[in-house]
Amino acid sequence: MSGIDKANDFKIIAIANQKGGVGKTTTSINLAAALAETGKKVLIIDLDPQGNSSTGLGIRPDQRKFTTFELLVENVEVSEVIMATDVENLSIISATTDLSSADIELFANENRIFMLRDALKKDVLNKFGFDFVLIDCPPSLNLLTVNAMVAANSVLIPLQSEFFALEGLSQLMLSIREVRAIANKHLRIEGIVLTMFDRRNNLSLLVEEDARENLGDLVYKSIIPRNVRVSEAPSYSLPVLSYDPTSKGAQAYRDLAKEFLANNPSVSAA
Repeated sequence: MSGIDKANDFKIIAIANQKGGVGKTTTSINLAAALAETGKKVLIIDLDPQGNSSTGLGIRPDQRKFTTFELLVENVEVSEVIMATDVENLSIISATTDLSSADIELFANENRIFMLRDALKKDVLNKFGFDFVLIDCPPSLNLLTVNAMVAANSVLIPLQSEFFALEGLSQLMLSIREVRAIANKHLRIEGIVLTMFDRRNNLSLLVEEDARENLGDLVYKSIIPRNVRVSEAPSYSLPVLSYDPTSKGAQAYRDLAKEFLANNPSVSAA
């Protein structure tokens, strides 16, 4: 049965980490592309004012007539802001730097932490037949990130294989608990994915050991390696799966998508 046939069939995942440069946008784009490759219909919501998910999927600034800013602040219908990408089964709600002022606009609204949840009308999204909605959050724990968590079913956390990576994770975990307590009691951690991993580097191995010891099954078995093809792909406005389908980076995201789907059997079977 497809997402069109069942109410609220799709799942919303916020991809978040308040630290920049951890592979959050790269994971948003390439996990989405890997899921789309399996036949799942996926929507990315670019909630980062830098708009890197939009650029990375070939959406030029002059094409971004309606964006997440208009969705949140100007009450433009969600159906008006969804754009197709060149990747089959993958759509996006793009972002521009206008979104950087959204925090101020949202702060003045008493309903400020629920704006994204209310804008994402489930009956409208179901008409598009989406299986998964991935929200690429900004690199901070601001109102936009809180909105993403309130709207989401779960949070997926990219964790860079670098010193202090786990230390920064504690604040994000605290924020997730706070959102769960005050606004979204069903919010859970989807998983933690190690990114920029170099098996030749003892630090990467130590971070992995520490993460698995402290976080257990929350840490995905699939690991995203440091890979030049993954780094190059955004400059061609392509996911690595399109840029170099046989690269180690592309295969790593396919493995992550497979594990992700195994953890979401109800949506996988839809």
